[in-house]
Amino acid sequence: MAYGASGLIRLAGGSGFNLWGYQTVDAIATVNSANYFNEAANMLNVRDVILVVDSNAPTTSFVTVLSNNGTAVDVSDGTAIAETDSD
Repeated sequence: MAYGASGLIRLAGGSGFNLWGYQTVDAIATVNSANYFNEAANMLNVRDVILVVDSNAPTTSFVTVLSNNGTAVDVSDGTAIAETDSD
């Protein structure tokens, strides 16, 4: 699928650093592709952290904004958050 602006919300931030939440049905392999967040280039700063919630899988991952030249955004591959419950 594609980036959906309604899924991106700013959770916290200050001094040029932000923590974002992003809910999507896209897998992390799609979300971490270069240019996925281009429509949000005016909001995202390099080193911002995005908590990506894939409501389809479901999985949760952290990605960081690696580059943003004002039109093209690239994020890291992502670090998965373990969601196991062994009881």
